[in-house]
Formats: sequence, structure tokens, C-alpha cells
Amino acid sequence: MKKLFLDTNIVIDLLSRRDPYYKESATLFSLADRNKIEICISSLTIANTSYILSQQLKTIKVKEILRKLRLVVNVLPLNDKIIGLALNDETFTDLEDGFQYFTAVEYEQEIIITRNLKDFKTSQIPVMTAQQFLETIK
Repeated sequence: MKKLFLDTNIVIDLLSRRDPYYKESATLFSLADRNKIEICISSLTIANTSYILSQQLKTIKVKEILRKLRLVVNVLPLNDKIIGLALNDETFTDLEDGFQYFTAVEYEQEIIITRNLKDFKTSQIPVMTAQQFLETIK
């Protein structure tokens, strides 16, 4: 089973039903729900997603959505080692992308799924959009 690390934008695409990306993200989560793939996210994604959703929804609804999300994904911790790697890295201009990348590395993820391929141009792990990944498994 493929271990996919999802960038925050993919999770928000699903939970906010952002067009035109919702369908692809929903397909990924459906595959995970059927145990065809394993989806992992950073604990940072939970924090960022809760903040973004709280701009649109009441806290009680945000918590309900995130509880359901946790049933389908593995939440990987953002720890001191990962923070140190990101802070000392010179290749990521966006620190949050560095946190995401080094979480994926630390937990031996096979593929990073993001809409922003350019943010991970120095990645040693394959990086794809959701659409690109879905085309590989057809």
C-alpha cells in the first residue's frame, strides 16, 4: 500500500470543497477509506486546517470535521528534530513547506501530494499533484 503524505492544501481542498480541486482530493480520501492507500498528514496540517475552517465555521463544526478526518488519516507529529531540520535548511523559502517536507522524510513517506509542486522542487521524495498520482494508479 502506497504511503502518501498530503500537503495542507489537499486537505483544505477536500474539507472546503474547493473547486476545481475537490474531486481529486475526495478521490484520494475515498481510496484511503477503502484501504487502497495510506494517507498521512502533519500535525501542523491539523492546526492550519482548523484555523482556516474556523474562519468559515463555528468551532463545534470544525472539531466535528477534524474528528472525522482523523478516522481516515494518520497524523504525524511535528517534533523537535523536524523543526531543527527545517530551520537549518537553506532550500525551502517557505518555512511551513520545510516542516511538511521534513515530516514526510522523517516518517518515510513514499510520495508527497501537493498542488504546489514548485514548493518542493528540491525534494528527494517524489512529489505529485493529486491528479498526477491518480493517473498513475488507473
